Amino acid sequence: MAGDDTGDLRRGPVHAEHERAGATFAPFGGWSMPVSYEGTVSEHNATRNAVGLFDVSHLGKALIAGEGAADFVNTCLANDLDKIGAGQAQYTFCLDPSGGVVDDLIQYRVSDDEIFLIPNAANTAEVVRRLEADAAERAPQLEITDEHTSRAVFAVQGPKSAEILEALGLPTELDYMHFRDAEFEGSPVRVCRTGYTGEYGFELLPLWDAAAALWRALEEKVLAAGGALAGLGARDSLRLEAGYPLHGHELTLDSNPVQARGSWAIGFDKPAFWGREAVVAEKENGPSRRLYALKVTGRGVLRAEQDVLSDGEKIGITSSGTFSPTLGTGIALAFVDVASGVKKGDTVAVDVRGRQVECELHLPGLVANHTR
Repeated sequence: MAGDDTGDLRRGPVHAEHERAGATFAPFGGWSMPVSYEGTVSEHNATRNAVGLFDVSHLGKALIAGEGAADFVNTCLANDLDKIGAGQAQYTFCLDPSGGVVDDLIQYRVSDDEIFLIPNAANTAEVVRRLEADAAERAPQLEITDEHTSRAVFAVQGPKSAEILEALGLPTELDYMHFRDAEFEGSPVRVCRTGYTGEYGFELLPLWDAAAALWRALEEKVLAAGGALAGLGARDSLRLEAGYPLHGHELTLDSNPVQARGSWAIGFDKPAFWGREAVVAEKENGPSRRLYALKVTGRGVLRAEQDVLSDGEKIGITSSGTFSPTLGTGIALAFVDVASGVKKGDTVAVDVRGRQVECELHLPGLVANHTR
């Protein structure tokens, strides 16, 4: 939609900057979000070839503080916090007892007594609620707070991203999934070597009320470097090329991380975490379906909730789909029944409004991942 007529949706700290830049907006997770500025394809290509600047301040923030915070969180969320130290971040899951995904999120180990979480926007309150309920019984000394508007989140992604941060005096010598606390114009900024595009890049977490000054400085440097402001449209096509799952599509209460190829982010050896029994059983018994990437070999753009066919029989369903600017064809992620016997490299079809569109079956990650 042109302009911003998204009603009573929440707005981020640099919403006025997006309006000034001519963004189009749409609702996402209860927030009014910039979808694009100059066009999704050009923003996508700018991120792959130079640098893209994304405002993802709608993402949630939560803090668990107090003696034993890390030990407590490690008995709740799926990945193993003991595998990382202070100054490192980790991708993890908040699971339901059924093994379904309440949320996927990033956990930052500030210290043994302070864990900072970034959940998805619409799930923050539920993640905090579950942590509070468990802590009330097992760790009453902990303070758990929903800090959704404590910090903004800006993603600087692409091969020139370090150049942008260096020009602003921010640290760039960070290994993947490491973070460092710095300052910009006297205000704190957490700098993280993370992102959701498959490109080398960073995510910056300034204080909410001081975010506009950093955004304007980043915008100036990004545009001067041949990059672009980028919205949710490019963020979605970039993550699909990289094979990253999206909550509500590949990750839901009706799907578990084993099916979605997220077993690497589960601490199966831990004695306890929410949903452990269910995902251990799924791993041991083998999932009934697995996530694959589809690449259109003819003509057609794929969308979510389309049937995947083999020899005319339904064997799965797409969970996300779009046009890939990098590959120049339609792509999708899809859950495929293991019992169908199809495998990587096979040809399948997707029913697009009654027309069968031929596709190659691949593992997720059709475009090379440059995060590391």
